Amino acid sequence: MNLEGKKALVVGFGRTGEALVRFLLEKKAKIKVSEKKKPEELNQDIHSWRKKGVTFEAGDHNLASFLEADLIVVSPGVPFIPELRIARERGVRIISEIELAYQYLKGKIVGITGTNGKSTTATLTHKILNEGGLEAFLAGNIGTPLIDSAKTSRDDHVYVTEISSFQLYHIKDFKVDVSVFLNVSPDHLDWHSSFDDYYEAKKKLILSQRNEPKAILNRDDPLVWPLRKRVDFDVLAFSRKREVTPGCFLHKERIFLADTKKEELMKISTIPVFGVHNQENIMASALVGHVFGIPVPRMRESIKTFKGLEHRLEKILTLEGIDFYNDSKATNVDAALKSIQSFDRKIILVMGGRDKGGDFKRLKKVIKEKVKKIILIGEAREKIKEALNGMTEFFDSSSLKEAVDIGFSAAKSGEVVLLAPACTSFDMFKNFEERGRAFKKEVSNLEKHLKKGRA
Repeated sequence: MNLEGKKALVVGFGRTGEALVRFLLEKKAKIKVSEKKKPEELNQDIHSWRKKGVTFEAGDHNLASFLEADLIVVSPGVPFIPELRIARERGVRIISEIELAYQYLKGKIVGITGTNGKSTTATLTHKILNEGGLEAFLAGNIGTPLIDSAKTSRDDHVYVTEISSFQLYHIKDFKVDVSVFLNVSPDHLDWHSSFDDYYEAKKKLILSQRNEPKAILNRDDPLVWPLRKRVDFDVLAFSRKREVTPGCFLHKERIFLADTKKEELMKISTIPVFGVHNQENIMASALVGHVFGIPVPRMRESIKTFKGLEHRLEKILTLEGIDFYNDSKATNVDAALKSIQSFDRKIILVMGGRDKGGDFKRLKKVIKEKVKKIILIGEAREKIKEALNGMTEFFDSSSLKEAVDIGFSAAKSGEVVLLAPACTSFDMFKNFEERGRAFKKEVSNLEKHLKKGRA
């Protein structure tokens, strides 16, 4: 792809947008950035970019900029705004950052998608491959933008890439060597026009593959597993419910890898990260390692030393026998469901935030069985109350400090106070990380207060 002298419009100027501008400058394109945020709201110093010849329009999108572009590159998370729709109708080429990176990238790509578990699976997969002796790099939604690797990539590199529906929405030629589809459930319905639209974007990762690739699919997911019938290449399965070959499965509290032979990967009791969904993440990661020829004993050691990621069922501390867990990354209903299912004790659940179009009624059964009380925060509290009416007792909270205090007062020794919001954080926080850190800080403050009271 020859970009010299081409009018390139970068839509969105977060971390990926900045990486795109840096790359396009090297390719001598004529660059304009269109960003809805005002200049003072951007973390980046746009003055220094302007001195390098980059044109900025910030505070709004200008349709004329979209129509005059030879190429539009969309940052992840930018919705299909009217300007993009009109530009597409007028024949302007629109691609995502991973599509542009693909045109220049050497080496192999492992693409990991799904509604939940992408970051954990990508991080563990990267660890397994690196410790297995490969030159592996973490990229995409986690790690660095893929475009940052385009210049330095080599044929012996492996890029483990977490890929969202936003990135897949605009791909044309992009394809991966190994795909992983973890699961799919309603999410980002505040971005996509419907669940079907969201699912169609996700499927592109698998259906775009060519040249003797491998696909790793969740055998237990009724929307993921049927995709095997749509492809004519090797498919490996993972399952918590049944034996699968070739694939990875759970049987009698042990995880097995089965291909030409059956080999035990590990006992469930030795898994270092908490939560039943992490069993699936481990199986998917192990299958990627298997595809690249990493021996089972070496993978086992990599998994046993995996510490997990912050804000994913992260145990904070124990106060007077009450465990506090931070699962701020549970930003949709399905993630919250799996979070709650991971405990065999009564839960005081902190949930709420900005609704993404999820169906909270799907939580009814597990709430009734496991949740002692729900503490509600954020914009979605009334919708959650209506959906879960009669399942348990509700408390309204105006802050996470208040939620932590209520949770501690309501819980007994042996119970759990769990932040699993089932919503985004954008009504109260910048992102789920900020929400999670705030929750942990309030729990830590409570511990200090209790210690001070005993002194």
